[in-house]
Amino acid sequence: MKVLAINGSHRKGSTLELLKITLGEIDSSIEKEIISLSDFEIGYCKLCGACKKNGGTCVLKDGFQEIAAKMTEADVIVVGSPVYFGSITGKLKSLFDRSRALRVSWSLKNKFCGALAVGATIHGGQEHTIQAIHGWALIHGMLVFGDTSPTAHFGCAAVVSQKDGKFEFNKGGIETAKSLGRHVNEIAGMLK
Repeated sequence: MKVLAINGSHRKGSTLELLKITLGEIDSSIEKEIISLSDFEIGYCKLCGACKKNGGTCVLKDGFQEIAAKMTEADVIVVGSPVYFGSITGKLKSLFDRSRALRVSWSLKNKFCGALAVGATIHGGQEHTIQAIHGWALIHGMLVFGDTSPTAHFGCAAVVSQKDGKFEFNKGGIETAKSLGRHVNEIAGMLK
């Protein structure tokens, strides 16, 4: 089984740190990889329709192809995003829009998808951000999961602050990040 975590931030900061906490709870026998969208150029989808005409291959050549291959190979995808104006980042939205090419062949269908969102305040848009990730996954026919007991929410909705150069997450954010990782272990057990 393979888990791909996608850091949807333009930076390698709090969202990446929280994804690491999530992956830290996943059994060591499960293959894990984190990618940061900040390492890739991803152009905007132009809705040109070329991907529909050529079997799901996007004609724009940039970092999308590498990410698409990783998503296609993964069994579980955990997507994390900081809250930007109440939703996902523009870079993550570009990835989601470009993934239309993968939908042509249903390459992500029946894969599992979990979501994680980081904001600066309570009620800062984390659940809207998680819903945007879930919506993308559902459009692809993916199986959406949240964190597991004892917390059991939509996913991880964390509040972060920075003190002396270190990120500090709220207790509930850390608990749900870990719980999201433990849920991946439960999924792995079901797939055996």
